[in-house]
Amino acid sequence: MAGSAHRWLMNAVDEPMVKEAFDPPSPAAGEVVVEIAGCGVCHTDLGFLYQGLRLNHSLPLALGHEVSGRIVDGGPGTEQWSGRAVIVPAVIPCGDCDHCRRGKDTICRNQVMPGNDIHGGFATHITVPATGLCPVDEDRLAAAGMGLADVSVIADAVTTPYQAVVQAGLERGSLAVVVGIGGIGGYAAQIAAAFGATVVAVDIDQDRLDALSAHGVAKTFNTRDIDGRELKKAITGFARDRDLPATEWIIFECSGTTAGQTTAYGLLVHGGTLCVVGFTMDKVEIRLANLMAYHARALGNWGCAPKLYADALDLVLDGKIHILPFVEHHPLEEINAVFTAVHAHELKRRAILIPDPGGSA
Repeated sequence: MAGSAHRWLMNAVDEPMVKEAFDPPSPAAGEVVVEIAGCGVCHTDLGFLYQGLRLNHSLPLALGHEVSGRIVDGGPGTEQWSGRAVIVPAVIPCGDCDHCRRGKDTICRNQVMPGNDIHGGFATHITVPATGLCPVDEDRLAAAGMGLADVSVIADAVTTPYQAVVQAGLERGSLAVVVGIGGIGGYAAQIAAAFGATVVAVDIDQDRLDALSAHGVAKTFNTRDIDGRELKKAITGFARDRDLPATEWIIFECSGTTAGQTTAYGLLVHGGTLCVVGFTMDKVEIRLANLMAYHARALGNWGCAPKLYADALDLVLDGKIHILPFVEHHPLEEINAVFTAVHAHELKRRAILIPDPGGSA
């Protein structure tokens, strides 16, 4: 790896990232070095670079937390991972603390997030704890017509809404409303459909709405045309026509915008569940007493417990969640141009950056 490993560093807010050659350190006990196949570009990465969201690691730092690749080195206790294809969890719990032992690993106070707590995946190699790694069956991957880089987005864009669906208790016959279907929201819609729900998708982008109609979404609404109370009335009418419940809707807010959060909260019904999946620093003015009046609940969702990754990957490899129509590959060398394009909403699909392991610094 010496002389060929490199990463792209964020040095300051709203400045281009800079390429740096480095030698991955020898992994400590319980750590592995992953040669990266691909790393997805997430909305949170944009927040770090352009909005100055607080990072836990000082700058300079390589961003990127949607990582897949192959284990090329490991410290003591990781021998079983040698040579394995894996997905690296976007949030890696310690596995040993009281929270982890009680199954509360998403709130582990010792958790490690690549591209936030440690150097991330916009690189050729990354050193991470082996805790929670998700092995990838490469025969099944090939049979599904996918490459290892493609499943990098499972590490956040798929598993985060997967956990939201699981913890909401969504069941066959539920009515699920997904607000914001770019990136995470598009997969939330597919996952809810795979669990047997009837899915309504809400967005301002008609192309996104049209695309999801072929992937499990039963009804779409463009909030440029209908919003607020009229939107709720329209969904109520759709539910009535489909003999679906007028109560206990499960609403997934995935846009990470003020407008989307306001819309999602306004769709609460009796016994409803609001799942807050998208992130924004903006504040929303709501009447909190609606939760009381509707006997509803609101659930946050930080990342995904590693124990759920294998089930989410199975849905992808079984063809129940489609990734390929919603991603596109770009060379890691083009990272600054890709970030600019994503920030300007010029890309319609999620970018996966592909490193050249032998590239010169």
